[in-house]
Amino acid sequence: MKKLIIAALLSSLAAAGASAETVVIVSQKNPATRMFSEQASQFFLGKSNLFTPVDQAEGSHIRADFYQKVAEKDPAQVKALWSKLVFTGKATPPKEYPNNAEVKKAVAADPKAIGYIDKSAVDDTVKVILTLP
Repeated sequence: MKKLIIAALLSSLAAAGASAETVVIVSQKNPATRMFSEQASQFFLGKSNLFTPVDQAEGSHIRADFYQKVAEKDPAQVKALWSKLVFTGKATPPKEYPNNAEVKKAVAADPKAIGYIDKSAVDDTVKVILTLP
């Protein structure tokens, strides 16, 4: 039993360490079909309000990876940018959700929402419009 638990832990750690593909998603009701990284960064950095961004939890690996890939910014830079936008009253930061399932649920329920999740969490409730390398 002890060996089985250790094997399961090692397996889950290896899976967590592997770089998973991140995808940008919208509701099935959203007419968008494709998006470029530069476009996605505009929504998640408060430069456009065409979509309502939905964020992963602060401090999560997927969030740090996402912002690095679409905007070439680390978490501290993103936080500073949003602090400035909020302070000046120009924008409201994206609502945060604790995991892929909650982000997917929020995006599926709102045709204007845009979010990002691990590719393995995609199902028919959302539509992938961008896959990040």
